[in-house]
Amino acid sequence: MAISRIPPGAGASTVSRGDAEALAIDALGFIASDPVLMPRFLAISGIEADQIRRAAVEPGFLAGVLGFLLSHEPSLMAFCEATGTDPAAVGRAARSLPGGADDFERSM
Repeated sequence: MAISRIPPGAGASTVSRGDAEALAIDALGFIASDPVLMPRFLAISGIEADQIRRAAVEPGFLAGVLGFLLSHEPSLMAFCEATGTDPAAVGRAARSLPGGADDFERSM
């Protein structure tokens, strides 16, 4: 796993889309390598394992990967520990990606 390039305390406007995408790809690799998380991710996302590569280029998929981790604190913390990522950086990265805005009124 790569070390996060998102500095601790960086505001949402300072997280580049490239850094957010890289973090989400690291998260997807983390999920895929875990025998408990991967089946859970597939069940929740509704995709099959052989569809992940195609899905990864769809808008919102990478934000969904980060959202998956954000929705379960033990998984989020395990990912952050494994990659040296600040947990808050995962949320900032998710908000920087298409489909990751958590302010639904402003994002409409």
